[in-house]
Amino acid sequence: MNGKSPALPVRAVLFDLDGTLVDSAPDLAGATNDMLAVRGLPAVPFERLRPMVGAGARGMMGVAFGITPQDAAFADLRTEFFDRYEARLLQDTRPFDGVTDLLAGLSEAGLRWGIVTNKIERFALPLARGMGWEGVAAAVVGGDTTAHAKPHPAPLLEAARRSGVAPQHCVYVGDDVRDIQAGKAAGMPTVAVRWGYLGQGEPIEAWGADVIFDRPSELLDWLSESRR
Repeated sequence: MNGKSPALPVRAVLFDLDGTLVDSAPDLAGATNDMLAVRGLPAVPFERLRPMVGAGARGMMGVAFGITPQDAAFADLRTEFFDRYEARLLQDTRPFDGVTDLLAGLSEAGLRWGIVTNKIERFALPLARGMGWEGVAAAVVGGDTTAHAKPHPAPLLEAARRSGVAPQHCVYVGDDVRDIQAGKAAGMPTVAVRWGYLGQGEPIEAWGADVIFDRPSELLDWLSESRR
């Protein structure tokens, strides 16, 4: 754990979803390998797919089929990927160890919490419902809820509005550099988490987050210290 306490009182904590609250990589990788299997192609090792979760269909199709969104075949593959992923959305996806206790601790401390993800509402809302967070989270904002996705600040600002908390009193927590960029653009203190997917770009220390944590319990301890 390193970093500084937020300058203003924290009244809400907003989280990225995939790689921060839930480990959805098994289902996303499973949908990808299902596509390869029906084509008689070999599966991609899970270790190669897991870091690409933050890049969504673009990342998964890039690893599996070696294509980009500019390729003519991409749109059809993406549609198939979405359909296959939707069919197994909650098959193997689980909260990361410590996340359930973290969210309970936030509620016990009187802090609101919400979700801001680039996963579109088609998947984000039923996933949150399946985790038992519908009606508990103060906001669930997907990648298509506003006109912009992260790293634009609009989704974070919308989540703050729905939570009834000014942005400067929210903390944003994520496992991708775009999360930190979005949080800073929204005027929120930012937290980067090592337990997530982290992508394949710059190391987490280079993202410019206000604090970095290895475990969910550290976030709760940090917030408790900041409130003393």
